[in-house]
Amino acid sequence: MKKICYQESKIVPISLFRIDDRLVHGQVVQGWLKAVSVDILLVASDVAAQDKIQQMVMGMAVPSDVKLKVKSLKDAVNILSRIDNKTSVMVLVASPREAFYILEQGIKFNSLNIGGMHFFDGKKQILSNVCADNTDIKFLYKIYQRGIDLEPRILPNDERLNIIPLIEKEYLALSEVSK
Repeated sequence: MKKICYQESKIVPISLFRIDDRLVHGQVVQGWLKAVSVDILLVASDVAAQDKIQQMVMGMAVPSDVKLKVKSLKDAVNILSRIDNKTSVMVLVASPREAFYILEQGIKFNSLNIGGMHFFDGKKQILSNVCADNTDIKFLYKIYQRGIDLEPRILPNDERLNIIPLIEKEYLALSEVSK
């Protein structure tokens, strides 16, 4: 399928933009934060932004030299739109829908790391670390159509797999069902 590329309004110095339904945990802290140099770890989640206990636990896991910000999606977009080019950011979201929301608000990023999308009822396994329902597939496909590289890797040294044919296959199957 042909990619449709859109011009976005703000390119932000995002070192890593990651989907991980567990948000901040060992793979993020010990794997990714050590591999990418960031000033800010921005968790963009309406749910986590309202959960003070979850924020406290995340804060204990993040190294002291990295500033943790847990914000609603709207507030995360506001922060990202004001980041200067000297500040590097890692963005964590729990789902493809949240990543697409940020993209739709004019925040441009080049690559989306798909870390952990775990199995729950209604989801099917696409790759070992990626389980998706129909909504996830639709949003991953929309992100891909905007010219964003989708790269499923749990840890930085893991092999980069090409998930695009799998997403396209699942998306086409959904389109056939809805006809």
